[in-house]
Amino acid sequence: MINRHTCQNGLRIVLEPIPTVRSVAIGVWIGAGSRYEKKENNGISHFLEHMLFKGTKDRSAREIAEAFDSIGGQVNAFTSKEYTCYYAKVMDNHALHALNVLGDMFFNSTFDPTELEKEKNVVLEEIKMYEDTPDDIVHDLLGEAVYGSHALGYPIIGTEETIRSFDQDALKNYVYEMYSPDQIVVSIAGNVDESFIKEVEALFGSYTSSEAKEYSIEPPMFHNRQKMKKKETEQAHLCIGFDGLPIGHEDSYSLIVMNNVLGGSMSSRLFQEVREERGLAYSVFSYHSAHRDSGMLTVYAGTGAEQLDSLYETIQATLSTFKQEGMSTKELLFAKEQLKGNLMLGLESTNARMSRNGKNELMLKSHRTMDEVIDRIDSVTQKSVKAVAERVLTDDFAVSLISPNEMKPKSFA
Repeated sequence: MINRHTCQNGLRIVLEPIPTVRSVAIGVWIGAGSRYEKKENNGISHFLEHMLFKGTKDRSAREIAEAFDSIGGQVNAFTSKEYTCYYAKVMDNHALHALNVLGDMFFNSTFDPTELEKEKNVVLEEIKMYEDTPDDIVHDLLGEAVYGSHALGYPIIGTEETIRSFDQDALKNYVYEMYSPDQIVVSIAGNVDESFIKEVEALFGSYTSSEAKEYSIEPPMFHNRQKMKKKETEQAHLCIGFDGLPIGHEDSYSLIVMNNVLGGSMSSRLFQEVREERGLAYSVFSYHSAHRDSGMLTVYAGTGAEQLDSLYETIQATLSTFKQEGMSTKELLFAKEQLKGNLMLGLESTNARMSRNGKNELMLKSHRTMDEVIDRIDSVTQKSVKAVAERVLTDDFAVSLISPNEMKPKSFA
């Protein structure tokens, strides 16, 4: 049973008691990510995530780390296109301690100029590390191809130029503007009862920031462009992107089933055809990214540059056959059972439940029970999947490619 509570300042709390475990996961979810940035401050959401670990009025960066290490806990954070999350997982008897430290980081981070300059170097090294992983950056390149100058096409990590421009005032202003209570959810899952909501409210329930607001965000246009980049790599890395569905769309479950059959598992068509039958790639998969107002289905594969033509043609032929013929009864059954199994097994950890509840509250403001989700998966039919395939798998797709020789498949337009 998920307990929901809205504080007087608009901040929301969701708590799922799980008395059969001995851990508690706490996450502070903020509706601030790279799509809410401008070109000149791109990367500030991610940089701010780093800086909340770099010291408060009462704790140094080392003391923040020790506050969790000393109790056998875990603390971390991540930034996405549409939200940022700071989270901790601890033994249940340390739950209040973890909450207080997270609160200290959230409210009392000093953004000390000396620490800020050091962290700039850390993030610049992170950018260099990222540039050394072409199988990652090819996905950002696809975002540029699809979304162009729209903020959804910005890299989450930012650029060297923007990182160097950040200062203490920029971070404080961004916190004031974007970390408003109405855009924050505190999610808790584990061995605590409803009284823990009062502890959260006492810490987070009365602060103020900028005025509560509904963000006016411009929906992106989907562009079927091609983006190529030459890089000295052993493999060519290819992404194909299709216009998908926004989060919460009524056809989402049909799309999830479709993706599972196409490239979401080892028995998927792309894995079997590209890797098992033809040996063209070690890594090949597909996934769907859902945003508030848009989405994208992505197919990725990496192969030797000399096999790029064969890889591209095999992927396109596999997608075309699926669109024309749909899926078999056996594939539908397998996909449903795999999705239900992944869902249930994945939610055996308190961290996973905290994340699911936090994201649902922040993005959808609603929660479905496990039975309701399973019913939605079971309601998917071959007909509904074929309809989604015809909608999504069109000829209006985008492509990104990183290769060592600037070669591209001959069948590219």
